[in-house]
Amino acid sequence: MLVAFQGSSIDGEAYTDVVDSARHAPGWLDSAVSAWSTYGLVVFAVLMLVGWWRARRVGAEAAVTALAVPVVVVAAYGIDSLLKSAVREIRPCRSLGVTTLEACPAPGDWSFPSNHATIAAAAAIALFFVSRRLGAAAALAALAMAVSRVWVGAHYPHDVVAGMAVGALLALGAMALLKRWPEPLARRLTATRLRPLLVS
Repeated sequence: MLVAFQGSSIDGEAYTDVVDSARHAPGWLDSAVSAWSTYGLVVFAVLMLVGWWRARRVGAEAAVTALAVPVVVVAAYGIDSLLKSAVREIRPCRSLGVTTLEACPAPGDWSFPSNHATIAAAAAIALFFVSRRLGAAAALAALAMAVSRVWVGAHYPHDVVAGMAVGALLALGAMALLKRWPEPLARRLTATRLRPLLVS
């Protein structure tokens, strides 16, 4: 059995500084950050839906690219989860025993890398291949998500940095690979029952 990793030696002091700042911040700010940390991923789902709806009006190739975004995000989440199981880093709220805005996850819910940061970064990078505006909006939202996860006490800073790197690199590689053959893929899919998803 693997021994759980203690990440406090990397940036535990920075983590406690952020958590302490959150504890002394105005209540409205903490409430807003906590809400974003908990429900913010819904925004990325909405952006993906908007991207697909717009792409569908452009053509089948654009729609295929847009439909690939949620697939890439799910794949990034899966790989991130495997990394979590391999590293087994104890949550900082548990190993440092600090009071946090968000309830500390149960033992065995590992910290590194951050799932939220991975999902957000993967969605942002993948959406850039669909629309620069949507990608830019998602990138800002992803940064906000990463910061919020440290603010509420769920992750060390290095957890969210690693999560964003994992999500961004996986999405960049997958979407760049898809861009090599969107036309034949679009032709195949439009000949199936998926046609309504590709053309308006």
